[in-house]
Amino acid sequence: MTRQSFIVRNLRSEDAPQWRELWTAYLAFYETELPPSVFDSTFARLVGDDPQDFSGLVADQDGRLIGLTHFLFHRHGWKIENTCYLQDLYALPEARGQGVGRALIESVYAAADAAGAPSVYWLTQETNVQARKLYDRIGTLSPFIKYQRA
Repeated sequence: MTRQSFIVRNLRSEDAPQWRELWTAYLAFYETELPPSVFDSTFARLVGDDPQDFSGLVADQDGRLIGLTHFLFHRHGWKIENTCYLQDLYALPEARGQGVGRALIESVYAAADAAGAPSVYWLTQETNVQARKLYDRIGTLSPFIKYQRA
């Protein structure tokens, strides 16, 4: 695959089978499995038209999906404008190092700018070394530590 031999576009209903394969691989990376009902609900939200719901973008190489990202706009108590949470980002192993992740993140940045949401943030595991090399180039590591309900 040559650099930028793909396009980033909105996720479409007809992408469901390929999206399911990509998201399954993404979840496997994080050692997670979800029931079919969650796949169905998530995909419906991603291709729906509720502006407060998730949006999905994919990297498409001649009809083959090689990457995905899911993001959400939400209110923030410290800002008037919405902020953007980039929840999921995944590129096929053979597509990594070719600009897919960067293009997907930059497309989320563009969507956030278009929506008037100047802040974009995401989480990753501390051990996700390969992805963090990219994140360190296009984002700023925050000092926050995530806690969740026990």
